[in-house]
Amino acid sequence: MAYKNLHHFIEVLEHEGELIRIQDTISTCLEITEICDRMSKSKDGGLALLFENVYNHNNQKKSSQPVLINALGSKRRMNLALHVEKIDEVADEIRALIKQQPPTTFLEKIKMLPTLVQIASFAPKKVSEGSCQEIVIQGDAINLNDFPILKCWPKDGGSFITFGGTISKDPDTGIRNVGMYRVQIKDKNKAAMHWQIHKHGSRHFQRYQELGQKIPVAIFLGGDPAITFSAACPLPDNFDEFLFAGFLRKKSVELVKCKTNDLEVPASSEMIIEGYVDPNLPLIPEGPFGDHTGYYTPIDLYPALHVTAITHRKNMIYPTTIVGVPPMEDGFMGKAIERIFLPLIQLTFPEIIDMNLPVEACFHNLVILSIKKSYPAHAKKIMSSLWGMGQLMFSKCIIVVDEDVNVQNLAEVTWRVSNNIDAQRDIIFTDGPVDALDHAAPYFGIGSKMGIDATTKWREEGYQREWPKTIVMENEIKKKMDIFWSKIRNA
Repeated sequence: MAYKNLHHFIEVLEHEGELIRIQDTISTCLEITEICDRMSKSKDGGLALLFENVYNHNNQKKSSQPVLINALGSKRRMNLALHVEKIDEVADEIRALIKQQPPTTFLEKIKMLPTLVQIASFAPKKVSEGSCQEIVIQGDAINLNDFPILKCWPKDGGSFITFGGTISKDPDTGIRNVGMYRVQIKDKNKAAMHWQIHKHGSRHFQRYQELGQKIPVAIFLGGDPAITFSAACPLPDNFDEFLFAGFLRKKSVELVKCKTNDLEVPASSEMIIEGYVDPNLPLIPEGPFGDHTGYYTPIDLYPALHVTAITHRKNMIYPTTIVGVPPMEDGFMGKAIERIFLPLIQLTFPEIIDMNLPVEACFHNLVILSIKKSYPAHAKKIMSSLWGMGQLMFSKCIIVVDEDVNVQNLAEVTWRVSNNIDAQRDIIFTDGPVDALDHAAPYFGIGSKMGIDATTKWREEGYQREWPKTIVMENEIKKKMDIFWSKIRNA
């Protein structure tokens, strides 16, 4: 079921008519971005693009590595990546696991064994060698500029790795974190790590700084797309991303030890960058970068990654993505994350029926929820709770509607919100953390938030009149008219 590597996934995409091979010579400086941006904004996200003749502006030579982009940039390709007909199947599987009760009898324990054995089989396992290390580059031979790393937008500060999983470990617990952070190439063996203040990578940096030690770092690119996707997922603290990837692909992720540090990386990756960050050295400028908000993130200071080795496959393909004015590839990944992690949110808040993080709002800027309302101010309770929950703490606006509203239908949400709110009573404001990329916030990382309660109001909430009924036709009439409507529609 799992993909052996990125090449295997490309074969499937091509077989399914989801990939275009481009043989014209296209530059890594802006040109690939322009083609991909047009494709991303095509109907349903367009197709994946494999550029086979790439001019590498970093070393001003023809690249020996093709460039793959927009590989996960549609619902269908996300489904193919995770081997499902629709993403909700993954959510249903998580929901089923959550609902299982701890066994209380011997018979129940026996019945649960197959599930426990299957879950155990998802755990990552170490192997002695991997295709990601077929070519090993060390010492003076290291040159990041030899790889087709994109300069995405005109005002970008340079070339950025945008689709890699960055691995680091907590020095106290040894627990691994895998995150998707952009990396700016500074010279042949140095890069800037965009470890935002709220991210796990930044926490590791701060702890190593306290200890006065260097941080081992590894960045992997490519492999089974489920592994790459897992690096972008907002998993709970101390939950291993490679275990989650194993769950998604129904097979453990094979890990091989790096050549120059003790970290383990996915053996089937296309490319590995090994190195370290020295917290005792000065931070270096990073940016500007055309970000997923559709605006440039300005220059700021971030840790420097010193590269100690680059390893890759013999027939390596360089996977990348671009972000910018939505919709883009990250939008389809974000919607998959929304669906997959809804059951975990519902575990804490079972009153939540559904959730929509609109792509146009860059996900965390706007959260729309439907709830089964049970008491006065229930919507406000949900808002306050989510503002204290993981990555949802960055939400700038939360809208809460009744359980009968389809939150995926923005027209229906707009109708309910515009009709159901009294601005003074139903809109609340508060302050709190915001995304480091939020340029509208008056201060870095701190801003205001808005909650809109568009649910039916109760008398206890200050509504002293009778709430009107929604206009709905009688079922008997609807059934009677179905046959006539069929004639009219097909006339």
